Amino acid sequence: MAKWAGSDFAPRSPAQFKTEILAGLTVALALVPEAVAFAFVAGVTPLSGLYAAFIVCLITALFGGRPGMISGATGALAVVAVGLVHDPRVGDMGPQYLFAAVVLMGLIQLVAGVFRLGKFIRLVPTPVMLGFVNGLAVVIFLAQLGQFQVPGSADPSGHGFANGEWLQGTQLYLMLALTALTMLIIWRLPKLTKVVPAPLAGIGVVAAIVIGFGLDVPNVGDMASVKGGLPQFAAPMVPFNLETLRIIFPYAFIMASVGLIESLLTLNLVGEITGRKGGASQECLAQGGANVVTGFFGGMGGCAMIGQSMINVKSGGRTRVSGITAALLLIVFILVGSGLIEMIPLAALAGVMFMVVIGTFAWQSLRIMRRIPKMDAFVIILVTVATVAYDLATAVLIGVIVSALAYAWNNARRIRVIERDSIREPGAHVYEIEGPLFFGSTDGFADLFHPETDPDVVIVDFRRSRVVDQSALQAIEDLAARYEAHGKTLRLRHLSPDCHSLLKKAGQLVVEQDDDPDYGLAVDYGVRTGVFGGAH
Repeated sequence: MAKWAGSDFAPRSPAQFKTEILAGLTVALALVPEAVAFAFVAGVTPLSGLYAAFIVCLITALFGGRPGMISGATGALAVVAVGLVHDPRVGDMGPQYLFAAVVLMGLIQLVAGVFRLGKFIRLVPTPVMLGFVNGLAVVIFLAQLGQFQVPGSADPSGHGFANGEWLQGTQLYLMLALTALTMLIIWRLPKLTKVVPAPLAGIGVVAAIVIGFGLDVPNVGDMASVKGGLPQFAAPMVPFNLETLRIIFPYAFIMASVGLIESLLTLNLVGEITGRKGGASQECLAQGGANVVTGFFGGMGGCAMIGQSMINVKSGGRTRVSGITAALLLIVFILVGSGLIEMIPLAALAGVMFMVVIGTFAWQSLRIMRRIPKMDAFVIILVTVATVAYDLATAVLIGVIVSALAYAWNNARRIRVIERDSIREPGAHVYEIEGPLFFGSTDGFADLFHPETDPDVVIVDFRRSRVVDQSALQAIEDLAARYEAHGKTLRLRHLSPDCHSLLKKAGQLVVEQDDDPDYGLAVDYGVRTGVFGGAH
């Protein structure tokens, strides 16, 4: 459930309330061109992107797991959505199939929230997180380059005007100068006063200069008109049959996965700045509910927006008020304020986003690159490149897989043994295992023993080890078989309770011995060959 009291929802002072409202205004101004651009990428109308931004932002602001985080229409989802919109199987009904996929996407996210799957985001290692934020900073930077190109010069592939012709001469120099001025204001103003959020001041000053002097630079209105009415409820006009499900499910599943990964990583990033933890499952539910509603109101779907979230947090937004304000102002812009919003120069918004890039990039990762393990440095670079080349979800998945394989490899090399004769049982030989026994270390484990030359009684002591998985159990079973072939007895000692549980779950018959040692929580299991191997 969303928290409706205290610092999560209500600001503690009038000054904080004003800060929240101004932060929401800044975010709303930045949401408009982003939503329009991503709608072009997805191949739908600008209002579809704006409606998604309004609905997703409002619902997640009210019920999300991290107050201060901003959600809306995103490029990560747009690049998936465009495949469905232009799918030959759907013909001219691409947008309607997209709305149906958005509803299904939301239902999948709701299931993830109900089953608390968001907690698995904690499995993302720090190098992957660093690569994620670095790659995302580069993606945001590259996305802003489209503002320096001629409006309307895009190719017909549906990517807005990011692949168009570059501005030339005076117009380009003006754009660069105004962008630099915006960045300068955002950088210097907090050192003078914090009465007005620096990004909002930068947009206001630059917009006033452009309008006052009649400068010829691209503005929001050059992208598309943002004027419209309230979103209307309408079920997606698609056939409700299995064929439709076969078409939309792959897209819906990918969009749900991408949306949740981006949202949960943003949730963690905002949490580090604001000092908050938890809320992953609640965020999954909020994202899912928002997308279900969005699909029924003609929206293209959405998820957390790290750029706008950083703008909000850096502007002082810490409660739900800033996100609610941003959403409400966005619909006001659509209904009655489109004329003013369309006059805002793109240079001002680009300057805001460039400052977000500078604040988002983990610069410390460059400084520590030579001091951290080489594999961690490789993962940071790999995830950064993959984020730019593919998408966030793919990059994070690649990083987690590589990190997991590296971890398994390192642990596989840690298995070793200390051999000694038993003090309590003369004639018995003891193998004291060090390191985890799991699928990656079973081969090394098998090579540690010498059934041919060992005495008749062999004790394997796991005091400094742990039996982790079924592969480990099978390795012990195979070891028992090897000693059985030589007519010798194998005993297992110091298995922790969880190891004991694993052995039982595997259906192995464990025979408890009378000579258990006196160790706290330590247990001693003796296994005579032919018994452990399954001969019940």
